[in-house]
Amino acid sequence: MSYQEDINSLQTVIANEGSEWGAISAEYATRMRLQNRFNTGLDIAKYTAGIMRKDMADYDADNTQYTQSLGCWHGFIGQQKMIAVKKHQGSTSKRYLYLSGWMVAALRSDFGPLPDQSMHEKTSVPSLIAELYTFLKQADARELNHIYRDLDEARANGDADAEAAAISAIDNFETHVVPIIADIDAGFGNEEATYLLAKEMIMAGAACIQIENQVSDAKQCGHQAGKVTVPHEDFLAKINAVRYAFLELGVEDGVIVARTDSLGADLTQKIPVSQEPGDLASKYIAFLETEEISIEDAKDGEVLIKTDGKLTRPVRMPNGLYSFKPNTGAERVVLDCITSLQNGADLLWIETATPNVAEIAGMVNSVREVVPDAKLVYNNSPSFNWTINFRQQVFDAWTEEGKDMGEYVRAELMDAKYDDTPLSIEADALIQSFQSDASRDAGMFHHLITLPTYHTAALSTDNLAKGYFGKEGMLAYVKGVQRQEIRQGIATVKHQDMAGSNMGDDHKEYFSGEQALLAGGSANTMNQF
Repeated sequence: MSYQEDINSLQTVIANEGSEWGAISAEYATRMRLQNRFNTGLDIAKYTAGIMRKDMADYDADNTQYTQSLGCWHGFIGQQKMIAVKKHQGSTSKRYLYLSGWMVAALRSDFGPLPDQSMHEKTSVPSLIAELYTFLKQADARELNHIYRDLDEARANGDADAEAAAISAIDNFETHVVPIIADIDAGFGNEEATYLLAKEMIMAGAACIQIENQVSDAKQCGHQAGKVTVPHEDFLAKINAVRYAFLELGVEDGVIVARTDSLGADLTQKIPVSQEPGDLASKYIAFLETEEISIEDAKDGEVLIKTDGKLTRPVRMPNGLYSFKPNTGAERVVLDCITSLQNGADLLWIETATPNVAEIAGMVNSVREVVPDAKLVYNNSPSFNWTINFRQQVFDAWTEEGKDMGEYVRAELMDAKYDDTPLSIEADALIQSFQSDASRDAGMFHHLITLPTYHTAALSTDNLAKGYFGKEGMLAYVKGVQRQEIRQGIATVKHQDMAGSNMGDDHKEYFSGEQALLAGGSANTMNQF
């Protein structure tokens, strides 16, 4: 329905109520309706699930059509990202937000900063989803309010062209509300706990939930040691739990991302029960590190496994965990991925130690031999030292090609003295093209950075504090922050408007007419900008 059609519809409703609604403007009510397009989190989940499904189909047809997101730990951060995307890219198409469990643990827990081990309150995850969407909806309302003011000004000036342009901008308005890929860690408990939390996340607006195959009570950050995986049956039960949550709430095209940490996980807590040769349990068991043993040498209380007609003892750690065979991580990843996709997952996440396109492509291509349309969500992680990784990749490639590498020391390539060398320029070019290269060659549908604003906030705060508490004083803020906001057109320079002051004034006028007490008069210092 167009802007004018919506006004006409509401005029009919108001007229039917008679004089009692005589003070109500159909146009003002229409404006407020458009400023609140999504009434519930489920409205958002259903809308954004459709976006993701379309984007997945677009990628299947053309692997240059990958998607991207940045991690958020506060609603304002997510809002500003999408405002920046619309400002610089012209559209939010194929740009999402990522909700990182790491950042929730580090920045949103009542316990204070915590490691990424699922120790934070699980309720903080749906709370952050709801907060992100509250701020994204407010960005819609604020931007539309500016267009309404342009429309009113055009009418006051009798400018028909400007009036038509404003109405067109309203009718073609693109929302800031985009999909959020939301991290449920390892499910925060058993499959029932996973289901209950997934429901809360979906009701808050999540159309996409990412879950990993680690043991819930032993969960570790994907880029740290000590990771313990679960047998496939346990993981699939949690995937089923998330799917049931989506279906129960009517989000029939909700998206599940199955993450495998097997590449860096050397341990399992549980040996599954094999029902017949060749089943999933037996495949999982086959990866265990074992030693052949005779029944006479077995000790009381030991676990023994019969494998290929031989009696074996799985290697067990002092903490009771079982070890996998060395160098089986990639094989386990491939099996994890195939199993997840064949049992309800929509997308994959492979946690790797380095951002190496060839390594990732090797695993994904093996998966695609069985599931041809397998697609990856990939963590372009700040845990990687991107500079040294890619400089060393170029160093190794050039060495293999027989180039003279005498001016380079591989172990020292992070040194700033190499920044302008041909090797480093080539490495930076590969970093720049990493996402497009990996989407073309390694099936990466979505690229995210988990913790970008954790690092940008620290960096910008360090620079401001260094100057402000040093010799620069107030100039550090003015030169480094405010002047840049003004010159780069950053909307937050008018922070009163960003917080909703102008919108509130307009609403007061809707409600009170000429009696409204407004904040935006000549004495408002925001007029200086």
